[in-house]
Amino acid sequence: MMSSTHQPTLPTAANPNNRDRDHSHDHGAPIEPGEIAVGVIIGRASEYFDFFVYGIATVLVFPAVFFPFEKGLEGTLWSFVIFSFAFLARPLGTVISMAVQRQLGRQVKLTIALFVMGISTACIAFLPGYNSIGYTAIILLAVLRVGQGLAMGGSWDGLPSLLALNAPEGKRGWFAMLGQLGAPIGFILASTLFAYLIDSLSTEDFLDWGWRYTFYVAFAVNVVALFARLRLVATDEFAHQLEERELEPVSISELINTQGYNLVIGAFAALASYALFHLVTVFPLSWIKLFSGQSITRALLIQACGAVLAAGGIVASGILADRFGRRRVLGGFAILIGIFSAFVPMLLGGGRLGQDVFLLVGFILLGLSYGQATGAVTANFESKYRYTGAALTADLAWLIGAGFAPLVALGLSANFGLGYVSVYLFSGALCTLIALRVNRSMVQSDRD
Repeated sequence: MMSSTHQPTLPTAANPNNRDRDHSHDHGAPIEPGEIAVGVIIGRASEYFDFFVYGIATVLVFPAVFFPFEKGLEGTLWSFVIFSFAFLARPLGTVISMAVQRQLGRQVKLTIALFVMGISTACIAFLPGYNSIGYTAIILLAVLRVGQGLAMGGSWDGLPSLLALNAPEGKRGWFAMLGQLGAPIGFILASTLFAYLIDSLSTEDFLDWGWRYTFYVAFAVNVVALFARLRLVATDEFAHQLEERELEPVSISELINTQGYNLVIGAFAALASYALFHLVTVFPLSWIKLFSGQSITRALLIQACGAVLAAGGIVASGILADRFGRRRVLGGFAILIGIFSAFVPMLLGGGRLGQDVFLLVGFILLGLSYGQATGAVTANFESKYRYTGAALTADLAWLIGAGFAPLVALGLSANFGLGYVSVYLFSGALCTLIALRVNRSMVQSDRD
């Protein structure tokens, strides 16, 4: 995945005064990009595993367990409503956690995030269904989902930004994609685990206790990974690097007042990738379950194969970005996503073969675009605002592009036809191209 040859920590244009500094400092040996990359991949893979465990359960479990009084479609739509709560809560979690870090430090912030995420996930595993405690079960599920969103906002550790700033010259695209590999890794683990349980258990056993096992595993993985990240950022070397690179929180009001335009452009620049994200992971499962005769186990395994292809696409995006430029790559694949959107009705409505093609091609495009979806525009932030700006930009991109995607796509397709899913995905691609164009014009204006 990356060369074992150690690269020195290099200065970047964002912090030119570092050029004359000696990399050997009192806090220990310099931090190398490979060391940072390990922490980034571990953290992101654990987050995405938890993310997809909940996402898959939203389709395969929650309609029956928490909304048994509704028909299949309506129950799934209500499940998607609660699914979106985490994305609504995530920016608030970032705002709160940045305030906590300014007052109490990075370690305290991450520790709080660890406990909130762990408690929320563990409680979902033990949560009784509607048949046991009625509407209280739905309310508790919604509260715990909000808790997961707050924890996701609080789990931002700044390591992806540190990795980008320490990337060797001409390799920023390569190092930017490493953290994105957490998405396909997390999905492969979650989808294969669900496929195994569904294939091994009766429907009654799976809906009674089998699905809860996935949340036990997610709880364990998150605790171990967050402790590993906590130990990493707590070392003197990393603390010094984060401080030296000015990767510290700033006031949200100050960020919005001085860098608000970068927040908006950054969120919309990645919209094509984030819109496609749930349209090839969570939404197809709901469509196949409700309107197709295809086996759910088979669909999950096809998606796992697609995630392997997505991982290859993410790696390829790093190579392409370093050769042609990250914004150009992001724009180019947004165009391909726009073209792909036109074929959604034909593929998803085309039986097993069409659905397989939709999933595999969709995952390839997702990998190629998502590999450079973060950081391509956040580099515009001034050094002082990069830490908080990168976190909030990601939060807004998830909220606008992905948070409501399964709900909107299923609602539109079930009531008006799959053609409306095409319109939804195409609008995301168009927003990306417009945002990149505006960003380019702003950069040229600043140079003039």
